Amino acid sequence: MAFTIEDGKSLIGLARNSIESSFDEKELNVNDKLITRFGEKRGAFVTLHLNNELRGCIGFIEPRFRLYEAIIKASRCAAFKDPRFSPLDYGEYKNIEVEVSVLTVPEEIMKRRPEELIKEIKVNRDGLIVDNGCLSGCLLPQVAVEWGWNEKQLLEHTCMKAGLDKDAWQRDSCKVYRFSAQIFSEKDGKVIDTPLSPMS
Repeated sequence: MAFTIEDGKSLIGLARNSIESSFDEKELNVNDKLITRFGEKRGAFVTLHLNNELRGCIGFIEPRFRLYEAIIKASRCAAFKDPRFSPLDYGEYKNIEVEVSVLTVPEEIMKRRPEELIKEIKVNRDGLIVDNGCLSGCLLPQVAVEWGWNEKQLLEHTCMKAGLDKDAWQRDSCKVYRFSAQIFSEKDGKVIDTPLSPMS
């Protein structure tokens, strides 16, 4: 199911309200409209940027929670529990830009020859997961676009994100999964639908 730009505004608003309510420990009220519209279980990530720099990113690859629940949990974790950053303070909160990514269910790429596997991946469409059973790493679709990587580089960086060497994706012991995302971002005070391939 693809979402509209109005849905994107609602998801961004929910993420912001989730973070803001945490500062004063107020109960977050989610209205019935949001529960109905975003009640399907979906994977989702919330990414925070401050002065065009990453300030937190947490999410759920698998559809473990209803979408509105996933956004609430991910936004609070991105703000306060991303181990790469100190907890967000209120002054920073007023200046962050929020990005919400709603994911499709990951599918394993069954091609095992390296050249065949690469052909199954498309930058500007796919995010990747590399999993060797003990270590796993994930990169969202927008990351390769932001860094200007090609498909092979996306595979290599996903391996490194997992703590593996960059060529680990070529081994039979590693599984590679792809997924796509619909991405809503705040830019200059407006919410935009980032132009990656639409979700079906």
